[in-house]
Order: sequence, then C-alpha cells, then structure tokens
Amino acid sequence: MSEHPKKLVTIIVEATAHEWPKDEITYAEVVTLEDPNFPQHPERVYSVTYERAHGNKNGVLSPGGSVKVKDGMVFYVKDTGES
Repeated sequence: MSEHPKKLVTIIVEATAHEWPKDEITYAEVVTLEDPNFPQHPERVYSVTYERAHGNKNGVLSPGGSVKVKDGMVFYVKDTGES
C-alpha cells in the first residue's frame, strides 16, 4: 500500500508554468518543454540553467544530466546557436 501517486510540482520553464509529476527532470525533458521539436533535432545545443532548486541553489543542467525538481523551480533555456 505504499504506492502513492506522485505529487505534481509546478516548474517554470522560460516564464511558462508546467506541472511535473516526477522527482527529477532531465536536460532533454526541460529542453523539450521549451522546444517541442527538440527530440527531432538532437543536434541543437541549448544552455539550461536553473534557480530555486533544493537548498535554494542555482546551477547548470548539462546534456545527459538531471536535477531533482521542487515546486517553484525556474529553468532558463537558451539556444546557443551551435550545431
């Protein structure tokens, strides 16, 4: 009976609120929230930074990485223009 449905948290990606059902979010998931075409264009490179993570930390989310999400966390996704 320990199967609790995961609580949704609200994260902000480039000023747009998204409900997120998981404990963690990956680089690809954050970028796809901002650019829904990203999965079809994996050659695109984005810079992903975040604020208000656990411990009120700021940081950088690198390709292949993931970060624990918390309610109210803010992500910034910038197209670096590289390919």
